[in-house]
Amino acid sequence: MMIKAVLWDFGGVFTTSPFDNFSRYERENGLPANFLRGINATNPDSNAWARFERSEIDLDAFDRLFETESRAAGRPVPGRQIIALLAGQVRPEMVIALRRCREQFVCGCITNNVAAGSGPGMATDPERADEVAEVMSLFHLVVESSRLGLRKPDPEIYAHACRELAIDPKETVYLDDLGINLKPARAMGMRTIKVSAAGPALAELETLLGIPLR
Repeated sequence: MMIKAVLWDFGGVFTTSPFDNFSRYERENGLPANFLRGINATNPDSNAWARFERSEIDLDAFDRLFETESRAAGRPVPGRQIIALLAGQVRPEMVIALRRCREQFVCGCITNNVAAGSGPGMATDPERADEVAEVMSLFHLVVESSRLGLRKPDPEIYAHACRELAIDPKETVYLDDLGINLKPARAMGMRTIKVSAAGPALAELETLLGIPLR
């Protein structure tokens, strides 16, 4: 089917990956590599991280619960310290691509986020908040896990976005930096692109859409 829409993740796609910040934090604090990601991957639908992204708990509760989970894994880490690592730097080339893409296609954002920081991108300072707000204004729809009470990879969050935009999943491309979030989109019939770096991802998207994005 002809592609009519492009859905995008935000963190790790339009911004540098928070996992880079996680790795730096681990090095600076003497934690094993991938320690923080390992905590988030344990009981991934019911742990503190998942519950916070669905707004089932507030920041104070997340702070306590994440510390409990990390202590059980070997080293206590306050949850508030992890939230401070989430906001990345905006990738200008991805923003340019979005501007060009939205001229011909419906564009939406599906982001797992938490009720912390400023705006959907969880910015930690006013300048970054303004920068993220400008990017968010380019989407025809922004779906936030913390507002909807659903988070990726729950298939319903993708279905919700498609209903809101009146698009068929089979007419859609979805970009995300996590394979686990691409799998349900692909099962629904979307074409998917894993974003590890902007250049290769944009080259793949250009091929699918048939238009230049850079």
